[in-house]
Amino acid sequence: MLLLALFYGLFVLPSAVLAAFGYKDDGSNYVIDNGSNLVIKVGKSTGDITSMNYSGSEYNGYGGKNTQVESGLGASTVTIEQFSSPGYVIKVTVVHGTLVHYIIVRYKNDNVYLFTNKADASFRVQRYIVRFPSGIFSDTKDAAYSDYYPATCNYIEETDVCVSSDGMSWAKHYQGYNYGRTMDYDYVGMSNSEVGMWMIRSNHEKASGGPFFRSLVRRGSNDGCDLYDIYYYNMGHTDPERFGLQGPSVLSFTNGEAPNSNLFARKADWGWFDTLGIKGWVPASGRGAAAGVGLANMKSGFDYTVTLTNSDAQYWGAAAAGTGAWSIANALPGTYTVTVYKGELAVGTSTVEITAGGKAALHTITCVDPSDAAAIWRIGEWDGTPAGFLNFESKPYKPTYMHPSDARLSAWDAPNFIVGTTNTADFPAYIFQDINNGHIIYFKLSAAQLAAGHTVRIGITEAYINGRPQITVNGWTSKIPAATNQAKTRSLTVGTYRGNNVMLTYDVPASAWTQSTSEWQVLTINVVTGSTGSGYLSGAISIDCVDLI
Repeated sequence: MLLLALFYGLFVLPSAVLAAFGYKDDGSNYVIDNGSNLVIKVGKSTGDITSMNYSGSEYNGYGGKNTQVESGLGASTVTIEQFSSPGYVIKVTVVHGTLVHYIIVRYKNDNVYLFTNKADASFRVQRYIVRFPSGIFSDTKDAAYSDYYPATCNYIEETDVCVSSDGMSWAKHYQGYNYGRTMDYDYVGMSNSEVGMWMIRSNHEKASGGPFFRSLVRRGSNDGCDLYDIYYYNMGHTDPERFGLQGPSVLSFTNGEAPNSNLFARKADWGWFDTLGIKGWVPASGRGAAAGVGLANMKSGFDYTVTLTNSDAQYWGAAAAGTGAWSIANALPGTYTVTVYKGELAVGTSTVEITAGGKAALHTITCVDPSDAAAIWRIGEWDGTPAGFLNFESKPYKPTYMHPSDARLSAWDAPNFIVGTTNTADFPAYIFQDINNGHIIYFKLSAAQLAAGHTVRIGITEAYINGRPQITVNGWTSKIPAATNQAKTRSLTVGTYRGNNVMLTYDVPASAWTQSTSEWQVLTINVVTGSTGSGYLSGAISIDCVDLI
């Protein structure tokens, strides 16, 4: 009898354990229970997540808005499947024209795995948005919540940047305090002592902007709150929109603690997706790797990053301090441009061919660094960022989570710069045509230096509405340089200095110098543009470095 009971138990136990796991159709939604703490509903006509119930509490939506691709796909074909191998999994497939979206739930995992395969530009999709009611998490009025709009706030730019009565600015774009660049974070979210809601970003192989991209990832207000994973958002950059499968992004629920690090894109094992019929999914066996033995001409005190890019995918990895050795795995097959960055400044390039199952090896790449040129004087460092300049004195950089008009920032119209006397931190990181144009640099030259012409180099990291610097030296005026290739979006006012790094050079003839070793040479930087803007939306540039060689 005991043997019979044991035999019966072996076959009945799995059914009992899985009793709660599964889905049902309530007429309007597929109701999916993960067999643990999470029950979600997916709209049968739209593919929106219309309910997220974790441990008995509802966390989805506000103001009639759901958790969804962008602002919702609208009428779509929605189907559901349940798998028992390689594990107990439920997959919802949402088809909207050429776009295919997947929502996946796994047994006993309090996570929702999200994929979106955008085949072309026929439908505008920039992000996946998790929406939940306000009042669940803290909305403390401080830098950590610079993306949370206060109830009373004066909108000063579009309808997404506002300033409160104390001069503090707020916007969904202002993420620099918490998250920073894409490479700096694995997840975003909010938590309290009972629940954590986290959006774990995908590997962004089909996204744009690269490792240094800064963008909105979170938003809050008294109306409701959002978490984002960005698919394509061209703020501040000119990268191509990439098509194909994005994901997985992982919506993870916890009891308040941080999400499981094994879900992070840089370390996750996603092999269990291989047999689920996800359009565009490429398993590990269909991917390859590249590695470099090292970098030459590295500079002490700087981080180096290596990227692989083509029109179909992007990847990045850190180069080892000292040697510059690097390795990037799980890349889609193809030919890639290899770019080496010192800080955020491109200093080396190569190409590599990645094949499925292969590992391409690259020889040492020698960095070509503008700081190698002997300078008469130099303000800042050639690193592709405004680090060290006014309002960028320390991390996290204030302008990445504040509007340039924020009362917490130092005035941009700083005193004139005297080479050898003024600190780099007193040179403005941003120069706006209407705010602090005509910034002056005073310097002296030796007799030998006065006898020759020299070159002024100005590195910029971003330019708004075709702003570019024209210089005057004493009575000599340079030509106006051509506009640089930058994004057509707002940038410096929405938390990013990151555009396309450009070095502009100005050959100053010897005749321009005041012929005295004791008198000051006067260099003036003026931002010019043929476009129209005013205030902090006038023509502007972000400075990387200025020197005279």
